[in-house]
Parts: sequence; C-alpha cells; structure tokens
Amino acid sequence: MIDPEHDLPIKQQAMALGISRSGVYYHPRPISAEDLWLMRRIDELHLNYPFAGSRMLRGLLWQQGLELSPHGPRPVRGGPKVGRRHIKTLMKRMCIEAIYRRPNTSKPAPGHRIYPYLLRGLAVTRPNQVWAMDITYIPMARGFVYLAAVVDWFSRRVLAWKLSITMDTSFCIEALEEALSANEKPEIFNTDQGSQFRGPQRQVFVVGVEFRGPQRQVFVVGVEFASEAFTGRLKENGIAISMDGKGRWRDSPRRVFVERVWKSIKYEEVYLHAYASVSEARSSIGRYLEFYNSIRPHSSLKALTPDQVYFNRLPKSLAA
Repeated sequence: MIDPEHDLPIKQQAMALGISRSGVYYHPRPISAEDLWLMRRIDELHLNYPFAGSRMLRGLLWQQGLELSPHGPRPVRGGPKVGRRHIKTLMKRMCIEAIYRRPNTSKPAPGHRIYPYLLRGLAVTRPNQVWAMDITYIPMARGFVYLAAVVDWFSRRVLAWKLSITMDTSFCIEALEEALSANEKPEIFNTDQGSQFRGPQRQVFVVGVEFRGPQRQVFVVGVEFASEAFTGRLKENGIAISMDGKGRWRDSPRRVFVERVWKSIKYEEVYLHAYASVSEARSSIGRYLEFYNSIRPHSSLKALTPDQVYFNRLPKSLAA
C-alpha cells in the first residue's frame, strides 16, 4: 500500500490510508521454531479437548512433561515451564478458543451486523438445503496456513476449499464463489460470527505468515478486509444468512460437525506430513479431500461417502 518511491511523502500516504506512520517502518519479528512446535501441539490438544482454555492446555502440556529447553519446547526436566499467557497468545494467533458458554457475550460490537441463527429446530433433509463454512489452522514444516472450507450440511461433502497465508476475507469469498459456481445454491448459509463473514468495512490486524531470506524465516503480517463483501455475495444470490450465537456451543451443531471434518483432515492427512511449502500443502490436502468426498466411508452416513449422499439423495433418516 505504501510506495516509498512515490512523489507523495510517506507521512501523507499513511494519513490518506488512515494508518500510523510508525507502522510503515515496523519490521515484524519472526515466529520462532519453538512457537511453531508449540502451536502444532496446542492444535492437536484443541481437537481432542475443544473445551480446554489456556489454563487447562497449560496443565495438559505440563502433564506431558513439556518444558522449555535450549532447543525449544520438548519433554525435558528442569527447564522453565510453558506459561499460560504465552499459550493464550499462541491461541489468538491460531484463531482458536475454548468452546464454553460465556455470560453476556451476545451483545454485538458497534458497527457489526449480527444475523439470526436460523437452524434451531430445523430438520436438514436434503443436499443444498444448508451449507456451512469455517476456517482452521494448518501447520507446516516451517510456518502455517489457514484452510477455509464450504461444507454441505446434509451430506458432509466439502464443496470448495482454499488455503491462505493470511486470514482475510478474499480466500473465503473465493471458496464461496467456487462452491456456488459448481453446485446448486443453498437455501441457508451458516457461519460463526467471525469478522471474515460479517460487519462493515474495518481495518483489522490478523496473523499470517511470510517466508523470507535464505533461512526461510517466518514473519507475522497483517491484513485489511471488508466482510460486507462476503455477506453481500450471499445476498446477491438470495441465500439466507445464519450465524451461530457466541457462547451457545450446545446450540451449534454446525460447530460440532465442522470440527469433525477438521479432525478427519488433520489426523488423516495434515499431522502425517510436514509440508515444505504452501503449494505442497495445497496439493496434498487436495488429494485427501478427493478421497474424503468420493472414497472414504462415513459412519454418520451409514458407511456411504459424501459424494454418494450428495448426488443420490438419501432418506430422511440420515438427516443431521
């Protein structure tokens, strides 16, 4: 956004963009190999214990004897233990949080449009009745990326997916447009209240990664996005927008079944590999999702595949 060679002084460029001039000269610190290792371990624990917050995760890591050694976090004795604040910081960077009911969390932030939750008491009995979308963290050998996926609620079929090094709106919109172009549009589209999916245009600093230099160091980068572009795309197609209420995890079957999709992807694909690049991650995850949709039997679908259920339409007894 800032062009140092432009005739307009940097100070005036920063003012025109509404950003601090000091931010222009800021050099982000690299994410250490130790933190990347910890983030992967936290991600594994979060999949198994989604209700665990930073305090419980700290205890789980301590139970495993995880302490800090000169070579990074690993099961050793005698070193300083991983602190709760550090775990909480990494959880924010990974965009994960414990699933539990919080008091007084349904108040919308100023300027944020909150859409109603439309699925309570609704029987989902056919493909393309309800789609859901979510984002998850994917670790690599050096760094991490974000995976966004659009999933058909009835069949559990992954309709479209995209990877991104930053958690902005653009790759969510790309996944949505791909799903809409290849399939019959849904009646309802359900997401959480993440700012990628709602609200007016606003500036946000979100964690992403860049690889720089011969050592391929990982740096944190920021992005700016406008989520109205996402909800606007749904409105243009006449799709009803449904959003989970914060804190109502028991009332969010979307989160339950999407977490199952993430767990399958991570345990059957991601954790078995150490992707050296984003392109390698994209190719490998793409192959797995082909298997997930067309070959892998699903117990919740009576041992059928998502493709079989999506394209052949099954009895109401399989409704979610």
